[in-house]
Amino acid sequence: MAKPKGGLTRWFKENWVDISRPKKKGRYQPCGRKTARTKRGGYPKCVPARVAARMSAAEKRSAVRRKRAKAQGIGGKPTYVRTFKKRKRRAKKK
Repeated sequence: MAKPKGGLTRWFKENWVDISRPKKKGRYQPCGRKTARTKRGGYPKCVPARVAARMSAAEKRSAVRRKRAKAQGIGGKPTYVRTFKKRKRRAKKK
């Protein structure tokens, strides 16, 4: 029987990167950080590399800003923030 190619299997095998710490030539550092005590680097915003590649610079800035605006570490867990902000729907004109 073949293993499924999507879902959690894919999620665990993806290359997760921190979009808040870019390197040169469009690359990113691996997800996570060495010490949680320092404020210097800020809290990481991790996404799969395939998602980071299709995000614009403004989308990356927005995701990082929204992640760092929330209080992190509540109950020992990081706080989840959507990577892409939901768009507001316009009201139809009558």
